[in-house]
Formats: sequence, structure tokens, C-alpha cells
Amino acid sequence: MITNRPTSLADQVFERLENEILSGTYAKGTVFTEQDICDDFGVSRTPVREALARLEQEHIIENNGKGLRVVGITVDDADIIYTIRLKVEGLAAAECARRATDEQIRELADLVDLQTFYADKGDSEKVKQIDSEFHEKLYAYTGSFVYSDTLVPLHRKIQKYRKQTVEKGSSAKTSCAEHKKIIGAIASRDPEAAEKAMNDHIASAFARVRELEIN
Repeated sequence: MITNRPTSLADQVFERLENEILSGTYAKGTVFTEQDICDDFGVSRTPVREALARLEQEHIIENNGKGLRVVGITVDDADIIYTIRLKVEGLAAAECARRATDEQIRELADLVDLQTFYADKGDSEKVKQIDSEFHEKLYAYTGSFVYSDTLVPLHRKIQKYRKQTVEKGSSAKTSCAEHKKIIGAIASRDPEAAEKAMNDHIASAFARVRELEIN
């Protein structure tokens, strides 16, 4: 049963189902019906129908005539998402270097320290959670909602691939080191260095995903 929160029931169903699909809980090719989701989530058909329609619009599921089939995010989709991030996320880091307050920069630095702590402990789930928080706060601290609206959904869509790479301990520590470099450039108020550090980080993450798929 989904608990009450200050969002609509359809939003709650959508968020939970999207997360379970994108994290791999629902494997690619899984077929289910509206009633299956109603039974699993303990809710009525109306919010489930609305949530499923949104997932179809995002091409995460499709109607195959027998039910709703999980499409998920393919390797080709991930390639495109990383390519877009390479074009945009460096700009966000540069803008963050220009506009973030000293307190916001300290918050980002504290997150990286915490992420490093969990990477050293081998807690991949915590590393992934903090990674998401780090990137989302960085987008927000640009002062423009456009970066968050563009990049947060893309970052969320590749969570399965991020999880798989983070579970490799060396990859988690490499990511932490890259985040520290980004923070160093932002703290120095150096937009060019921040953009380069972020682009290097995204390119490195992209390479780790490609290596994961090849192997």
C-alpha cells in the first residue's frame, strides 16, 4: 500500500513504478496489466491508469496488445542520454561556479565527503543516492530551473547503469575523486575549469558504462 504524501496518488504510483522499472526491478520484456499494478500497489484503477499513460508517453512501457510491456532504457538510449549530458552538464557546472553561494558550495563539498566515506565502506546504494543528490543540487544551484528540468530526468533514467558501475568499488572511488575536482573548480569560481571537470566526469562515467556493456 502506498502511504499518503503531499503529492497525488497517481504521482506516487508513477514515481514508484518508474523507479522500479528504471532500477531493473521490473526487467525488460516483463508484461503486466493495470490490475496487476492495482493489486501490487494496493490502489484503484484511476491513478494506476494515469501513471501508466505517463510511462507510455515516456516510452518506458508500451502496449503490445496483450498487456503493458516494459521497454526500460536500452543501451542505445543510454548512449544518447550521456551524449546530451556531455553537451549540457558542463554548462551547468560553469553556471554553478558563477552563481552558487558559499553555503551551497559547502553543501556540495560535504556531500562529496559523505559519498567518499560510503565508497570507502563499500556501500554502493548510499554512494548512488548521494551521487543523485550531488548532481541535483548542483543543477539547482545554477539558479535556473531549466538545468534541473532537463538533467534530473535524464540522470534518473540511467540509474540501472549507474548502479551497476557504482557496485564496482574502484568506479565509485573514481567518481568521488571526479566530484572533488568539480567542487574544487566551483569553489575557485572558475567556470571554465568547472565545465571541463564536469565534462571529464561525464565522459568517464560514459566510458565505464560502455565497458560494462562490452564485458
